Formats: sequence, structure tokens, C-alpha cells
Amino acid sequence: MLGLHRFNEADAGAAEEALLACCGSRRWALRLAAHRPYPDIESLLAAASEAAYDLRPADLAEALADESWMPQPLLGMRAPGSQAAHTALRAAHAAYEARFGHVFVVCLDGVAPGEMLDAVLGSIRTRLANDPDEERLVAADELRRISLTRLEHLVARHSQPAAR
Repeated sequence: MLGLHRFNEADAGAAEEALLACCGSRRWALRLAAHRPYPDIESLLAAASEAAYDLRPADLAEALADESWMPQPLLGMRAPGSQAAHTALRAAHAAYEARFGHVFVVCLDGVAPGEMLDAVLGSIRTRLANDPDEERLVAADELRRISLTRLEHLVARHSQPAAR
């Protein structure tokens, strides 16, 4: 966790590395690092969102490839549910990756833990019907939302003044 001040003051390499933990697109990270300092978290998040909308197909592919290397189980696998539901989820993830050539991403902000498995499974099943161009747009927006959440967590925790 960097805090906005520390993020603004970090050397370019450290800022880029921190940003790459939020979104695996080097172009996105370089752009945000180059436009520092940000006066507040809202300005940083707005810049990050704009940079995400400007990702080229190669940048999106780079970011999605980075998501596949994240040390986490398949999305939704930690959620409570039956063995059959988890098996269906594994199959849906595999079908998605076979169809689109990249890992499935979805932002689960606001989804209760008990609803995650159903939300992920429903989203994968719905999105499997998309054509590749449509799905690239959906995946890009989901990745943008995930990246903003990660970035907000990165800077927010230490941006608050210390209690006295």
C-alpha cells in the first residue's frame, strides 16, 4: 500500500511496478506514472479509467495475460457452493478460455460472498454467447473496473492523515 503522497513521490520504476500490480498493461502503467503528481485519489482514478479506455488490443492482451499469472484460484472457486457447482465453474472457465483465448475477468465489487459462485458462473455463461469483438469490449471494461478497485486500495489506505 503506497498512499497517494508516496505514490506521487515514488521514483518512476517503483510507481510503474505498483501500477502493474493493478493492471498488467505496461502502457497503462507508464501513462499513469508519467502524469504524476495527482492532487487527489479521484483524479488518479479518473486518469486510470481514461487510460484503460485507451488500451489498444495488444495492451488489453498483455493485461489479460498478466491476469492469468495471478496467484489465485479460478474466479469464484473460493465461494461457497456445491461440488457440482464448482465443477460447472471449472468447465465454464475452460470453455471461456478455449473460445476467447484469455482468462475470464469480472469485477465482483458489491457481490456478497454467498452469491459469488452464481454471479461468476452466470456471467461466464452469458458472455460465452458474445462474439469475440463484443467480448473484448466487455472484458476490457471488467478489467478497467478491477484495476480501479486495485488502484484505489493501493493508494487509499495510507492517504488518510495519521490519528493523533
